[in-house]
Amino acid sequence: MSRNSLPKIESVRPAAAIPGGDIEILGSGFESRNNMRPQVRFGEADGSVVVAAENFLVARVPEGAAGGSVRVALPGRSVESEPYPMALGTQIADNLHPVANPAVDAEGNIYVTFSGPRGEKVPVSLYKITANYTVKPFVTELMNPTGLALDRHGVLYVSCRHDGTIHRITPDGRAEQWVEGMGIATGIAFDREENLFVGDRSGTIFKITPDGGILVFATLEPSIAAYHLAFSPEGELYVTGPTTSSYDCVYRIRHNGDVQVFYRGLGRPQGLAFDRQGNLYVAASLGGRRGVVRITPDGQQAELVLSGIGIVGLVLLPTRRAIIATNDALYHLDWDVEGLPLPG
Repeated sequence: MSRNSLPKIESVRPAAAIPGGDIEILGSGFESRNNMRPQVRFGEADGSVVVAAENFLVARVPEGAAGGSVRVALPGRSVESEPYPMALGTQIADNLHPVANPAVDAEGNIYVTFSGPRGEKVPVSLYKITANYTVKPFVTELMNPTGLALDRHGVLYVSCRHDGTIHRITPDGRAEQWVEGMGIATGIAFDREENLFVGDRSGTIFKITPDGGILVFATLEPSIAAYHLAFSPEGELYVTGPTTSSYDCVYRIRHNGDVQVFYRGLGRPQGLAFDRQGNLYVAASLGGRRGVVRITPDGQQAELVLSGIGIVGLVLLPTRRAIIATNDALYHLDWDVEGLPLPG
């Protein structure tokens, strides 16, 4: 058999995924034999082939995928393509219930919620995952913790959608109420001046000054789930809030509270993060495909860059590693995306 008869991968779209995500593989020599489709291997784990043609495959990433590459093997023959690089997420924690972005401090500790049904208190409301991925119960007394944010000193703040309170968390895991009266408090984010912005699901974005003063900063359409907030490198506030529409917006709110539509066309947009170049990454669906969508700084182009289901939030680290939160688990992957500096 000549080398030219080997399967060859020419591109993978998107080039990053977590287990459960679908990727498209373009190339040549992906022939089926005896009604058997080619095999797609993510590291040493076999994925399931959803669509197969001689130059095109759609494959689903399996649990346990690792190794940073994908290969195509022909059925019934011991030949396979050269490995093609891609970023594969590895699970670092499960049995969680995040509803927004996790938070990561300067020491690499990850904070993630177990939010639970509204009005129901769970045994552990916030977990701390150390830099070597040891999962530890951290906070126990909060009801429905929702949004997480770290201030410039690395102090963790948590919103609770049950009673509209914001809590400050001590290093030993005690929750101290900081402010109340935030409606159905969901996403939170700090700006450069240490003002804390809070999304109330009924449609208000509050601004809380460092001395505890509360202002109405902007008003949006009510969300069916939660608001998610993030500040761009230029210091402007970006907000998502899923509605009943399948064609939702990302909003940009200017420093004076003026609300603009930054991008329209996402399905159920949730957690937000920026890279060093000012590209915005959103947990959402685009064109019916679910995962993480990258939107250019001018808001003109959007592309699915990571495939996965159930993604609610993400953190982009300056070390070119990403933390991805689904509605029940946490993943990490090495990804060629440089995040903003961490607080603290």
